[in-house]
Amino acid sequence: MTETARKRPEFRNINAISDLPSYRLPAAGWVSILHRVSGALMFLLMPFIIWMFDSSITSEISFASFAAAFNVGIGFVPGWFMKLVALAIIWAYLHHFIAGIRHLYMDTFHAVTKEFGKSSAVATLVLSLGLTVILAAKLFGLY
Repeated sequence: MTETARKRPEFRNINAISDLPSYRLPAAGWVSILHRVSGALMFLLMPFIIWMFDSSITSEISFASFAAAFNVGIGFVPGWFMKLVALAIIWAYLHHFIAGIRHLYMDTFHAVTKEFGKSSAVATLVLSLGLTVILAAKLFGLY
């Protein structure tokens, strides 16, 4: 048999426990997965977002209760947990927005190369996480 006519190995089953932890996903793959996760997170937390917006602009009294929810909490939910949920929304929005701009740029200018995909994916991750850290410091009162 020639070299090209040899039977190639077949990989039919992926064992999630043993195979997936050793699989190295490129940065563009992580950005793609996180883009979907951030969109789903924003969709699922939409009632919380609407509550935050409604209670922050309805009246001065509702704004005071809104601020108290983040300081002392609501019922059995502590204030730091409310801040973490708000931080998750902040990250989801920032990542989804920056990754969306990345995709629009690639679609508009046909910039689909391996090098650009890697560099823009790393830039997306760094920007979204960096801005989230800055806003987290503001949310938790570090400045």
